[in-house]
Amino acid sequence: MLSMEQVEEKLNFWNFPQQPWHLGQIGNFPIDLNPRTIVMTWVAMLLVIIFAVAATRNMDMRRPGKLQVAFESMYDFVRGLVNDNMDPVKGLSLLSIVLTYFIFILFSNLLGLVPTLNSPTADYNTTFALSLFTFVLIQFFGLKYKGLGYFKHFVKPVFVFLPINLVEELSKPVTLAFRLYGNIYAGEVLIAVLLGLFPLVGDIFGGFIASVIWLGFSIFVGGIQAFIFTMLSIAYVGQVVADEH
Repeated sequence: MLSMEQVEEKLNFWNFPQQPWHLGQIGNFPIDLNPRTIVMTWVAMLLVIIFAVAATRNMDMRRPGKLQVAFESMYDFVRGLVNDNMDPVKGLSLLSIVLTYFIFILFSNLLGLVPTLNSPTADYNTTFALSLFTFVLIQFFGLKYKGLGYFKHFVKPVFVFLPINLVEELSKPVTLAFRLYGNIYAGEVLIAVLLGLFPLVGDIFGGFIASVIWLGFSIFVGGIQAFIFTMLSIAYVGQVVADEH
């Protein structure tokens, strides 16, 4: 049986540095740069661009291609989520953002299933960046449609609830980030555990067998987590732009 360190060394087919690069420190918080996550993030972004361009380059309403059908299905699915949670007119400006969310997170989640590659979303730095962007969207749309009156909800029902409401607001990006990171990271850890129990399969193209064994469930989890992150982002924005009655 192999240790986690030995398994990670076997899986490091591209010879990425095992330890992140330490750039400095702010107070008690280190500033680290993980080259593997950066490379995998750029790979995921490149795949999203290729997919979007290929799916929309020669669109045909009479005989749509498979990629066009897949892209349109994602678009209709996300548009339905937006329209169910907020006014369609208000949601129109949000639609392209959350559609990109869904496709990027889905591709990132599934990237770790490719032998020798890793999911960028298995790194909390990536998930926190995404969740902080959602937090910015919440504040932006709140101010856009309600002006300074948006901040009234922090002191409702009475002013003494201000600390509680602030904690609730700040907890949104934290829970979003850890939910996505935890589920994707757990899947990659489980693959590493399988490789540790059966060391020989780790030598076959970066753990190809273990990846295939876990493939079906990981695809399901990757899709569900992309949906949950996108859905919660839409719901949070929908709450702040909703008309008060």
